[in-house]
Amino acid sequence: MARISGVDIPRDKHILISLTYIYGIGETTARRVLQMAGIAPDVRTDSLTDAQVGKIRDVIARHLQGKVEGDLRRQVALNIKRLMEIGTYRGLRHRRGLPVRGQRTRTNARTRRGPRRTVGVRRKAK
Repeated sequence: MARISGVDIPRDKHILISLTYIYGIGETTARRVLQMAGIAPDVRTDSLTDAQVGKIRDVIARHLQGKVEGDLRRQVALNIKRLMEIGTYRGLRHRRGLPVRGQRTRTNARTRRGPRRTVGVRRKAK
């Protein structure tokens, strides 16, 4: 199993798909990284040589300036914390655990609000 940016990427998938397991790398960025490294996207991860894995690590480190995985997660968390501290509308929505980007909440929004809680449902006594 290859380890890139602190993430064990899957061995049984194409390298293009395996790279997307790294936080901050989607399919487009993975294609660009592989093109810069000179590796075909349809190669399986387990058939890569150590030199090729090193080349991928080097391209990610050099061209993405460390904005993947832990550094990116930290940056996003600090951005959200800053919004909450200065009291913006988006920060308040984050604090309350409600949708941030204008979605409706009268119905839907179950992912952010959690499971339904029924209030006052009584059963008939037998």
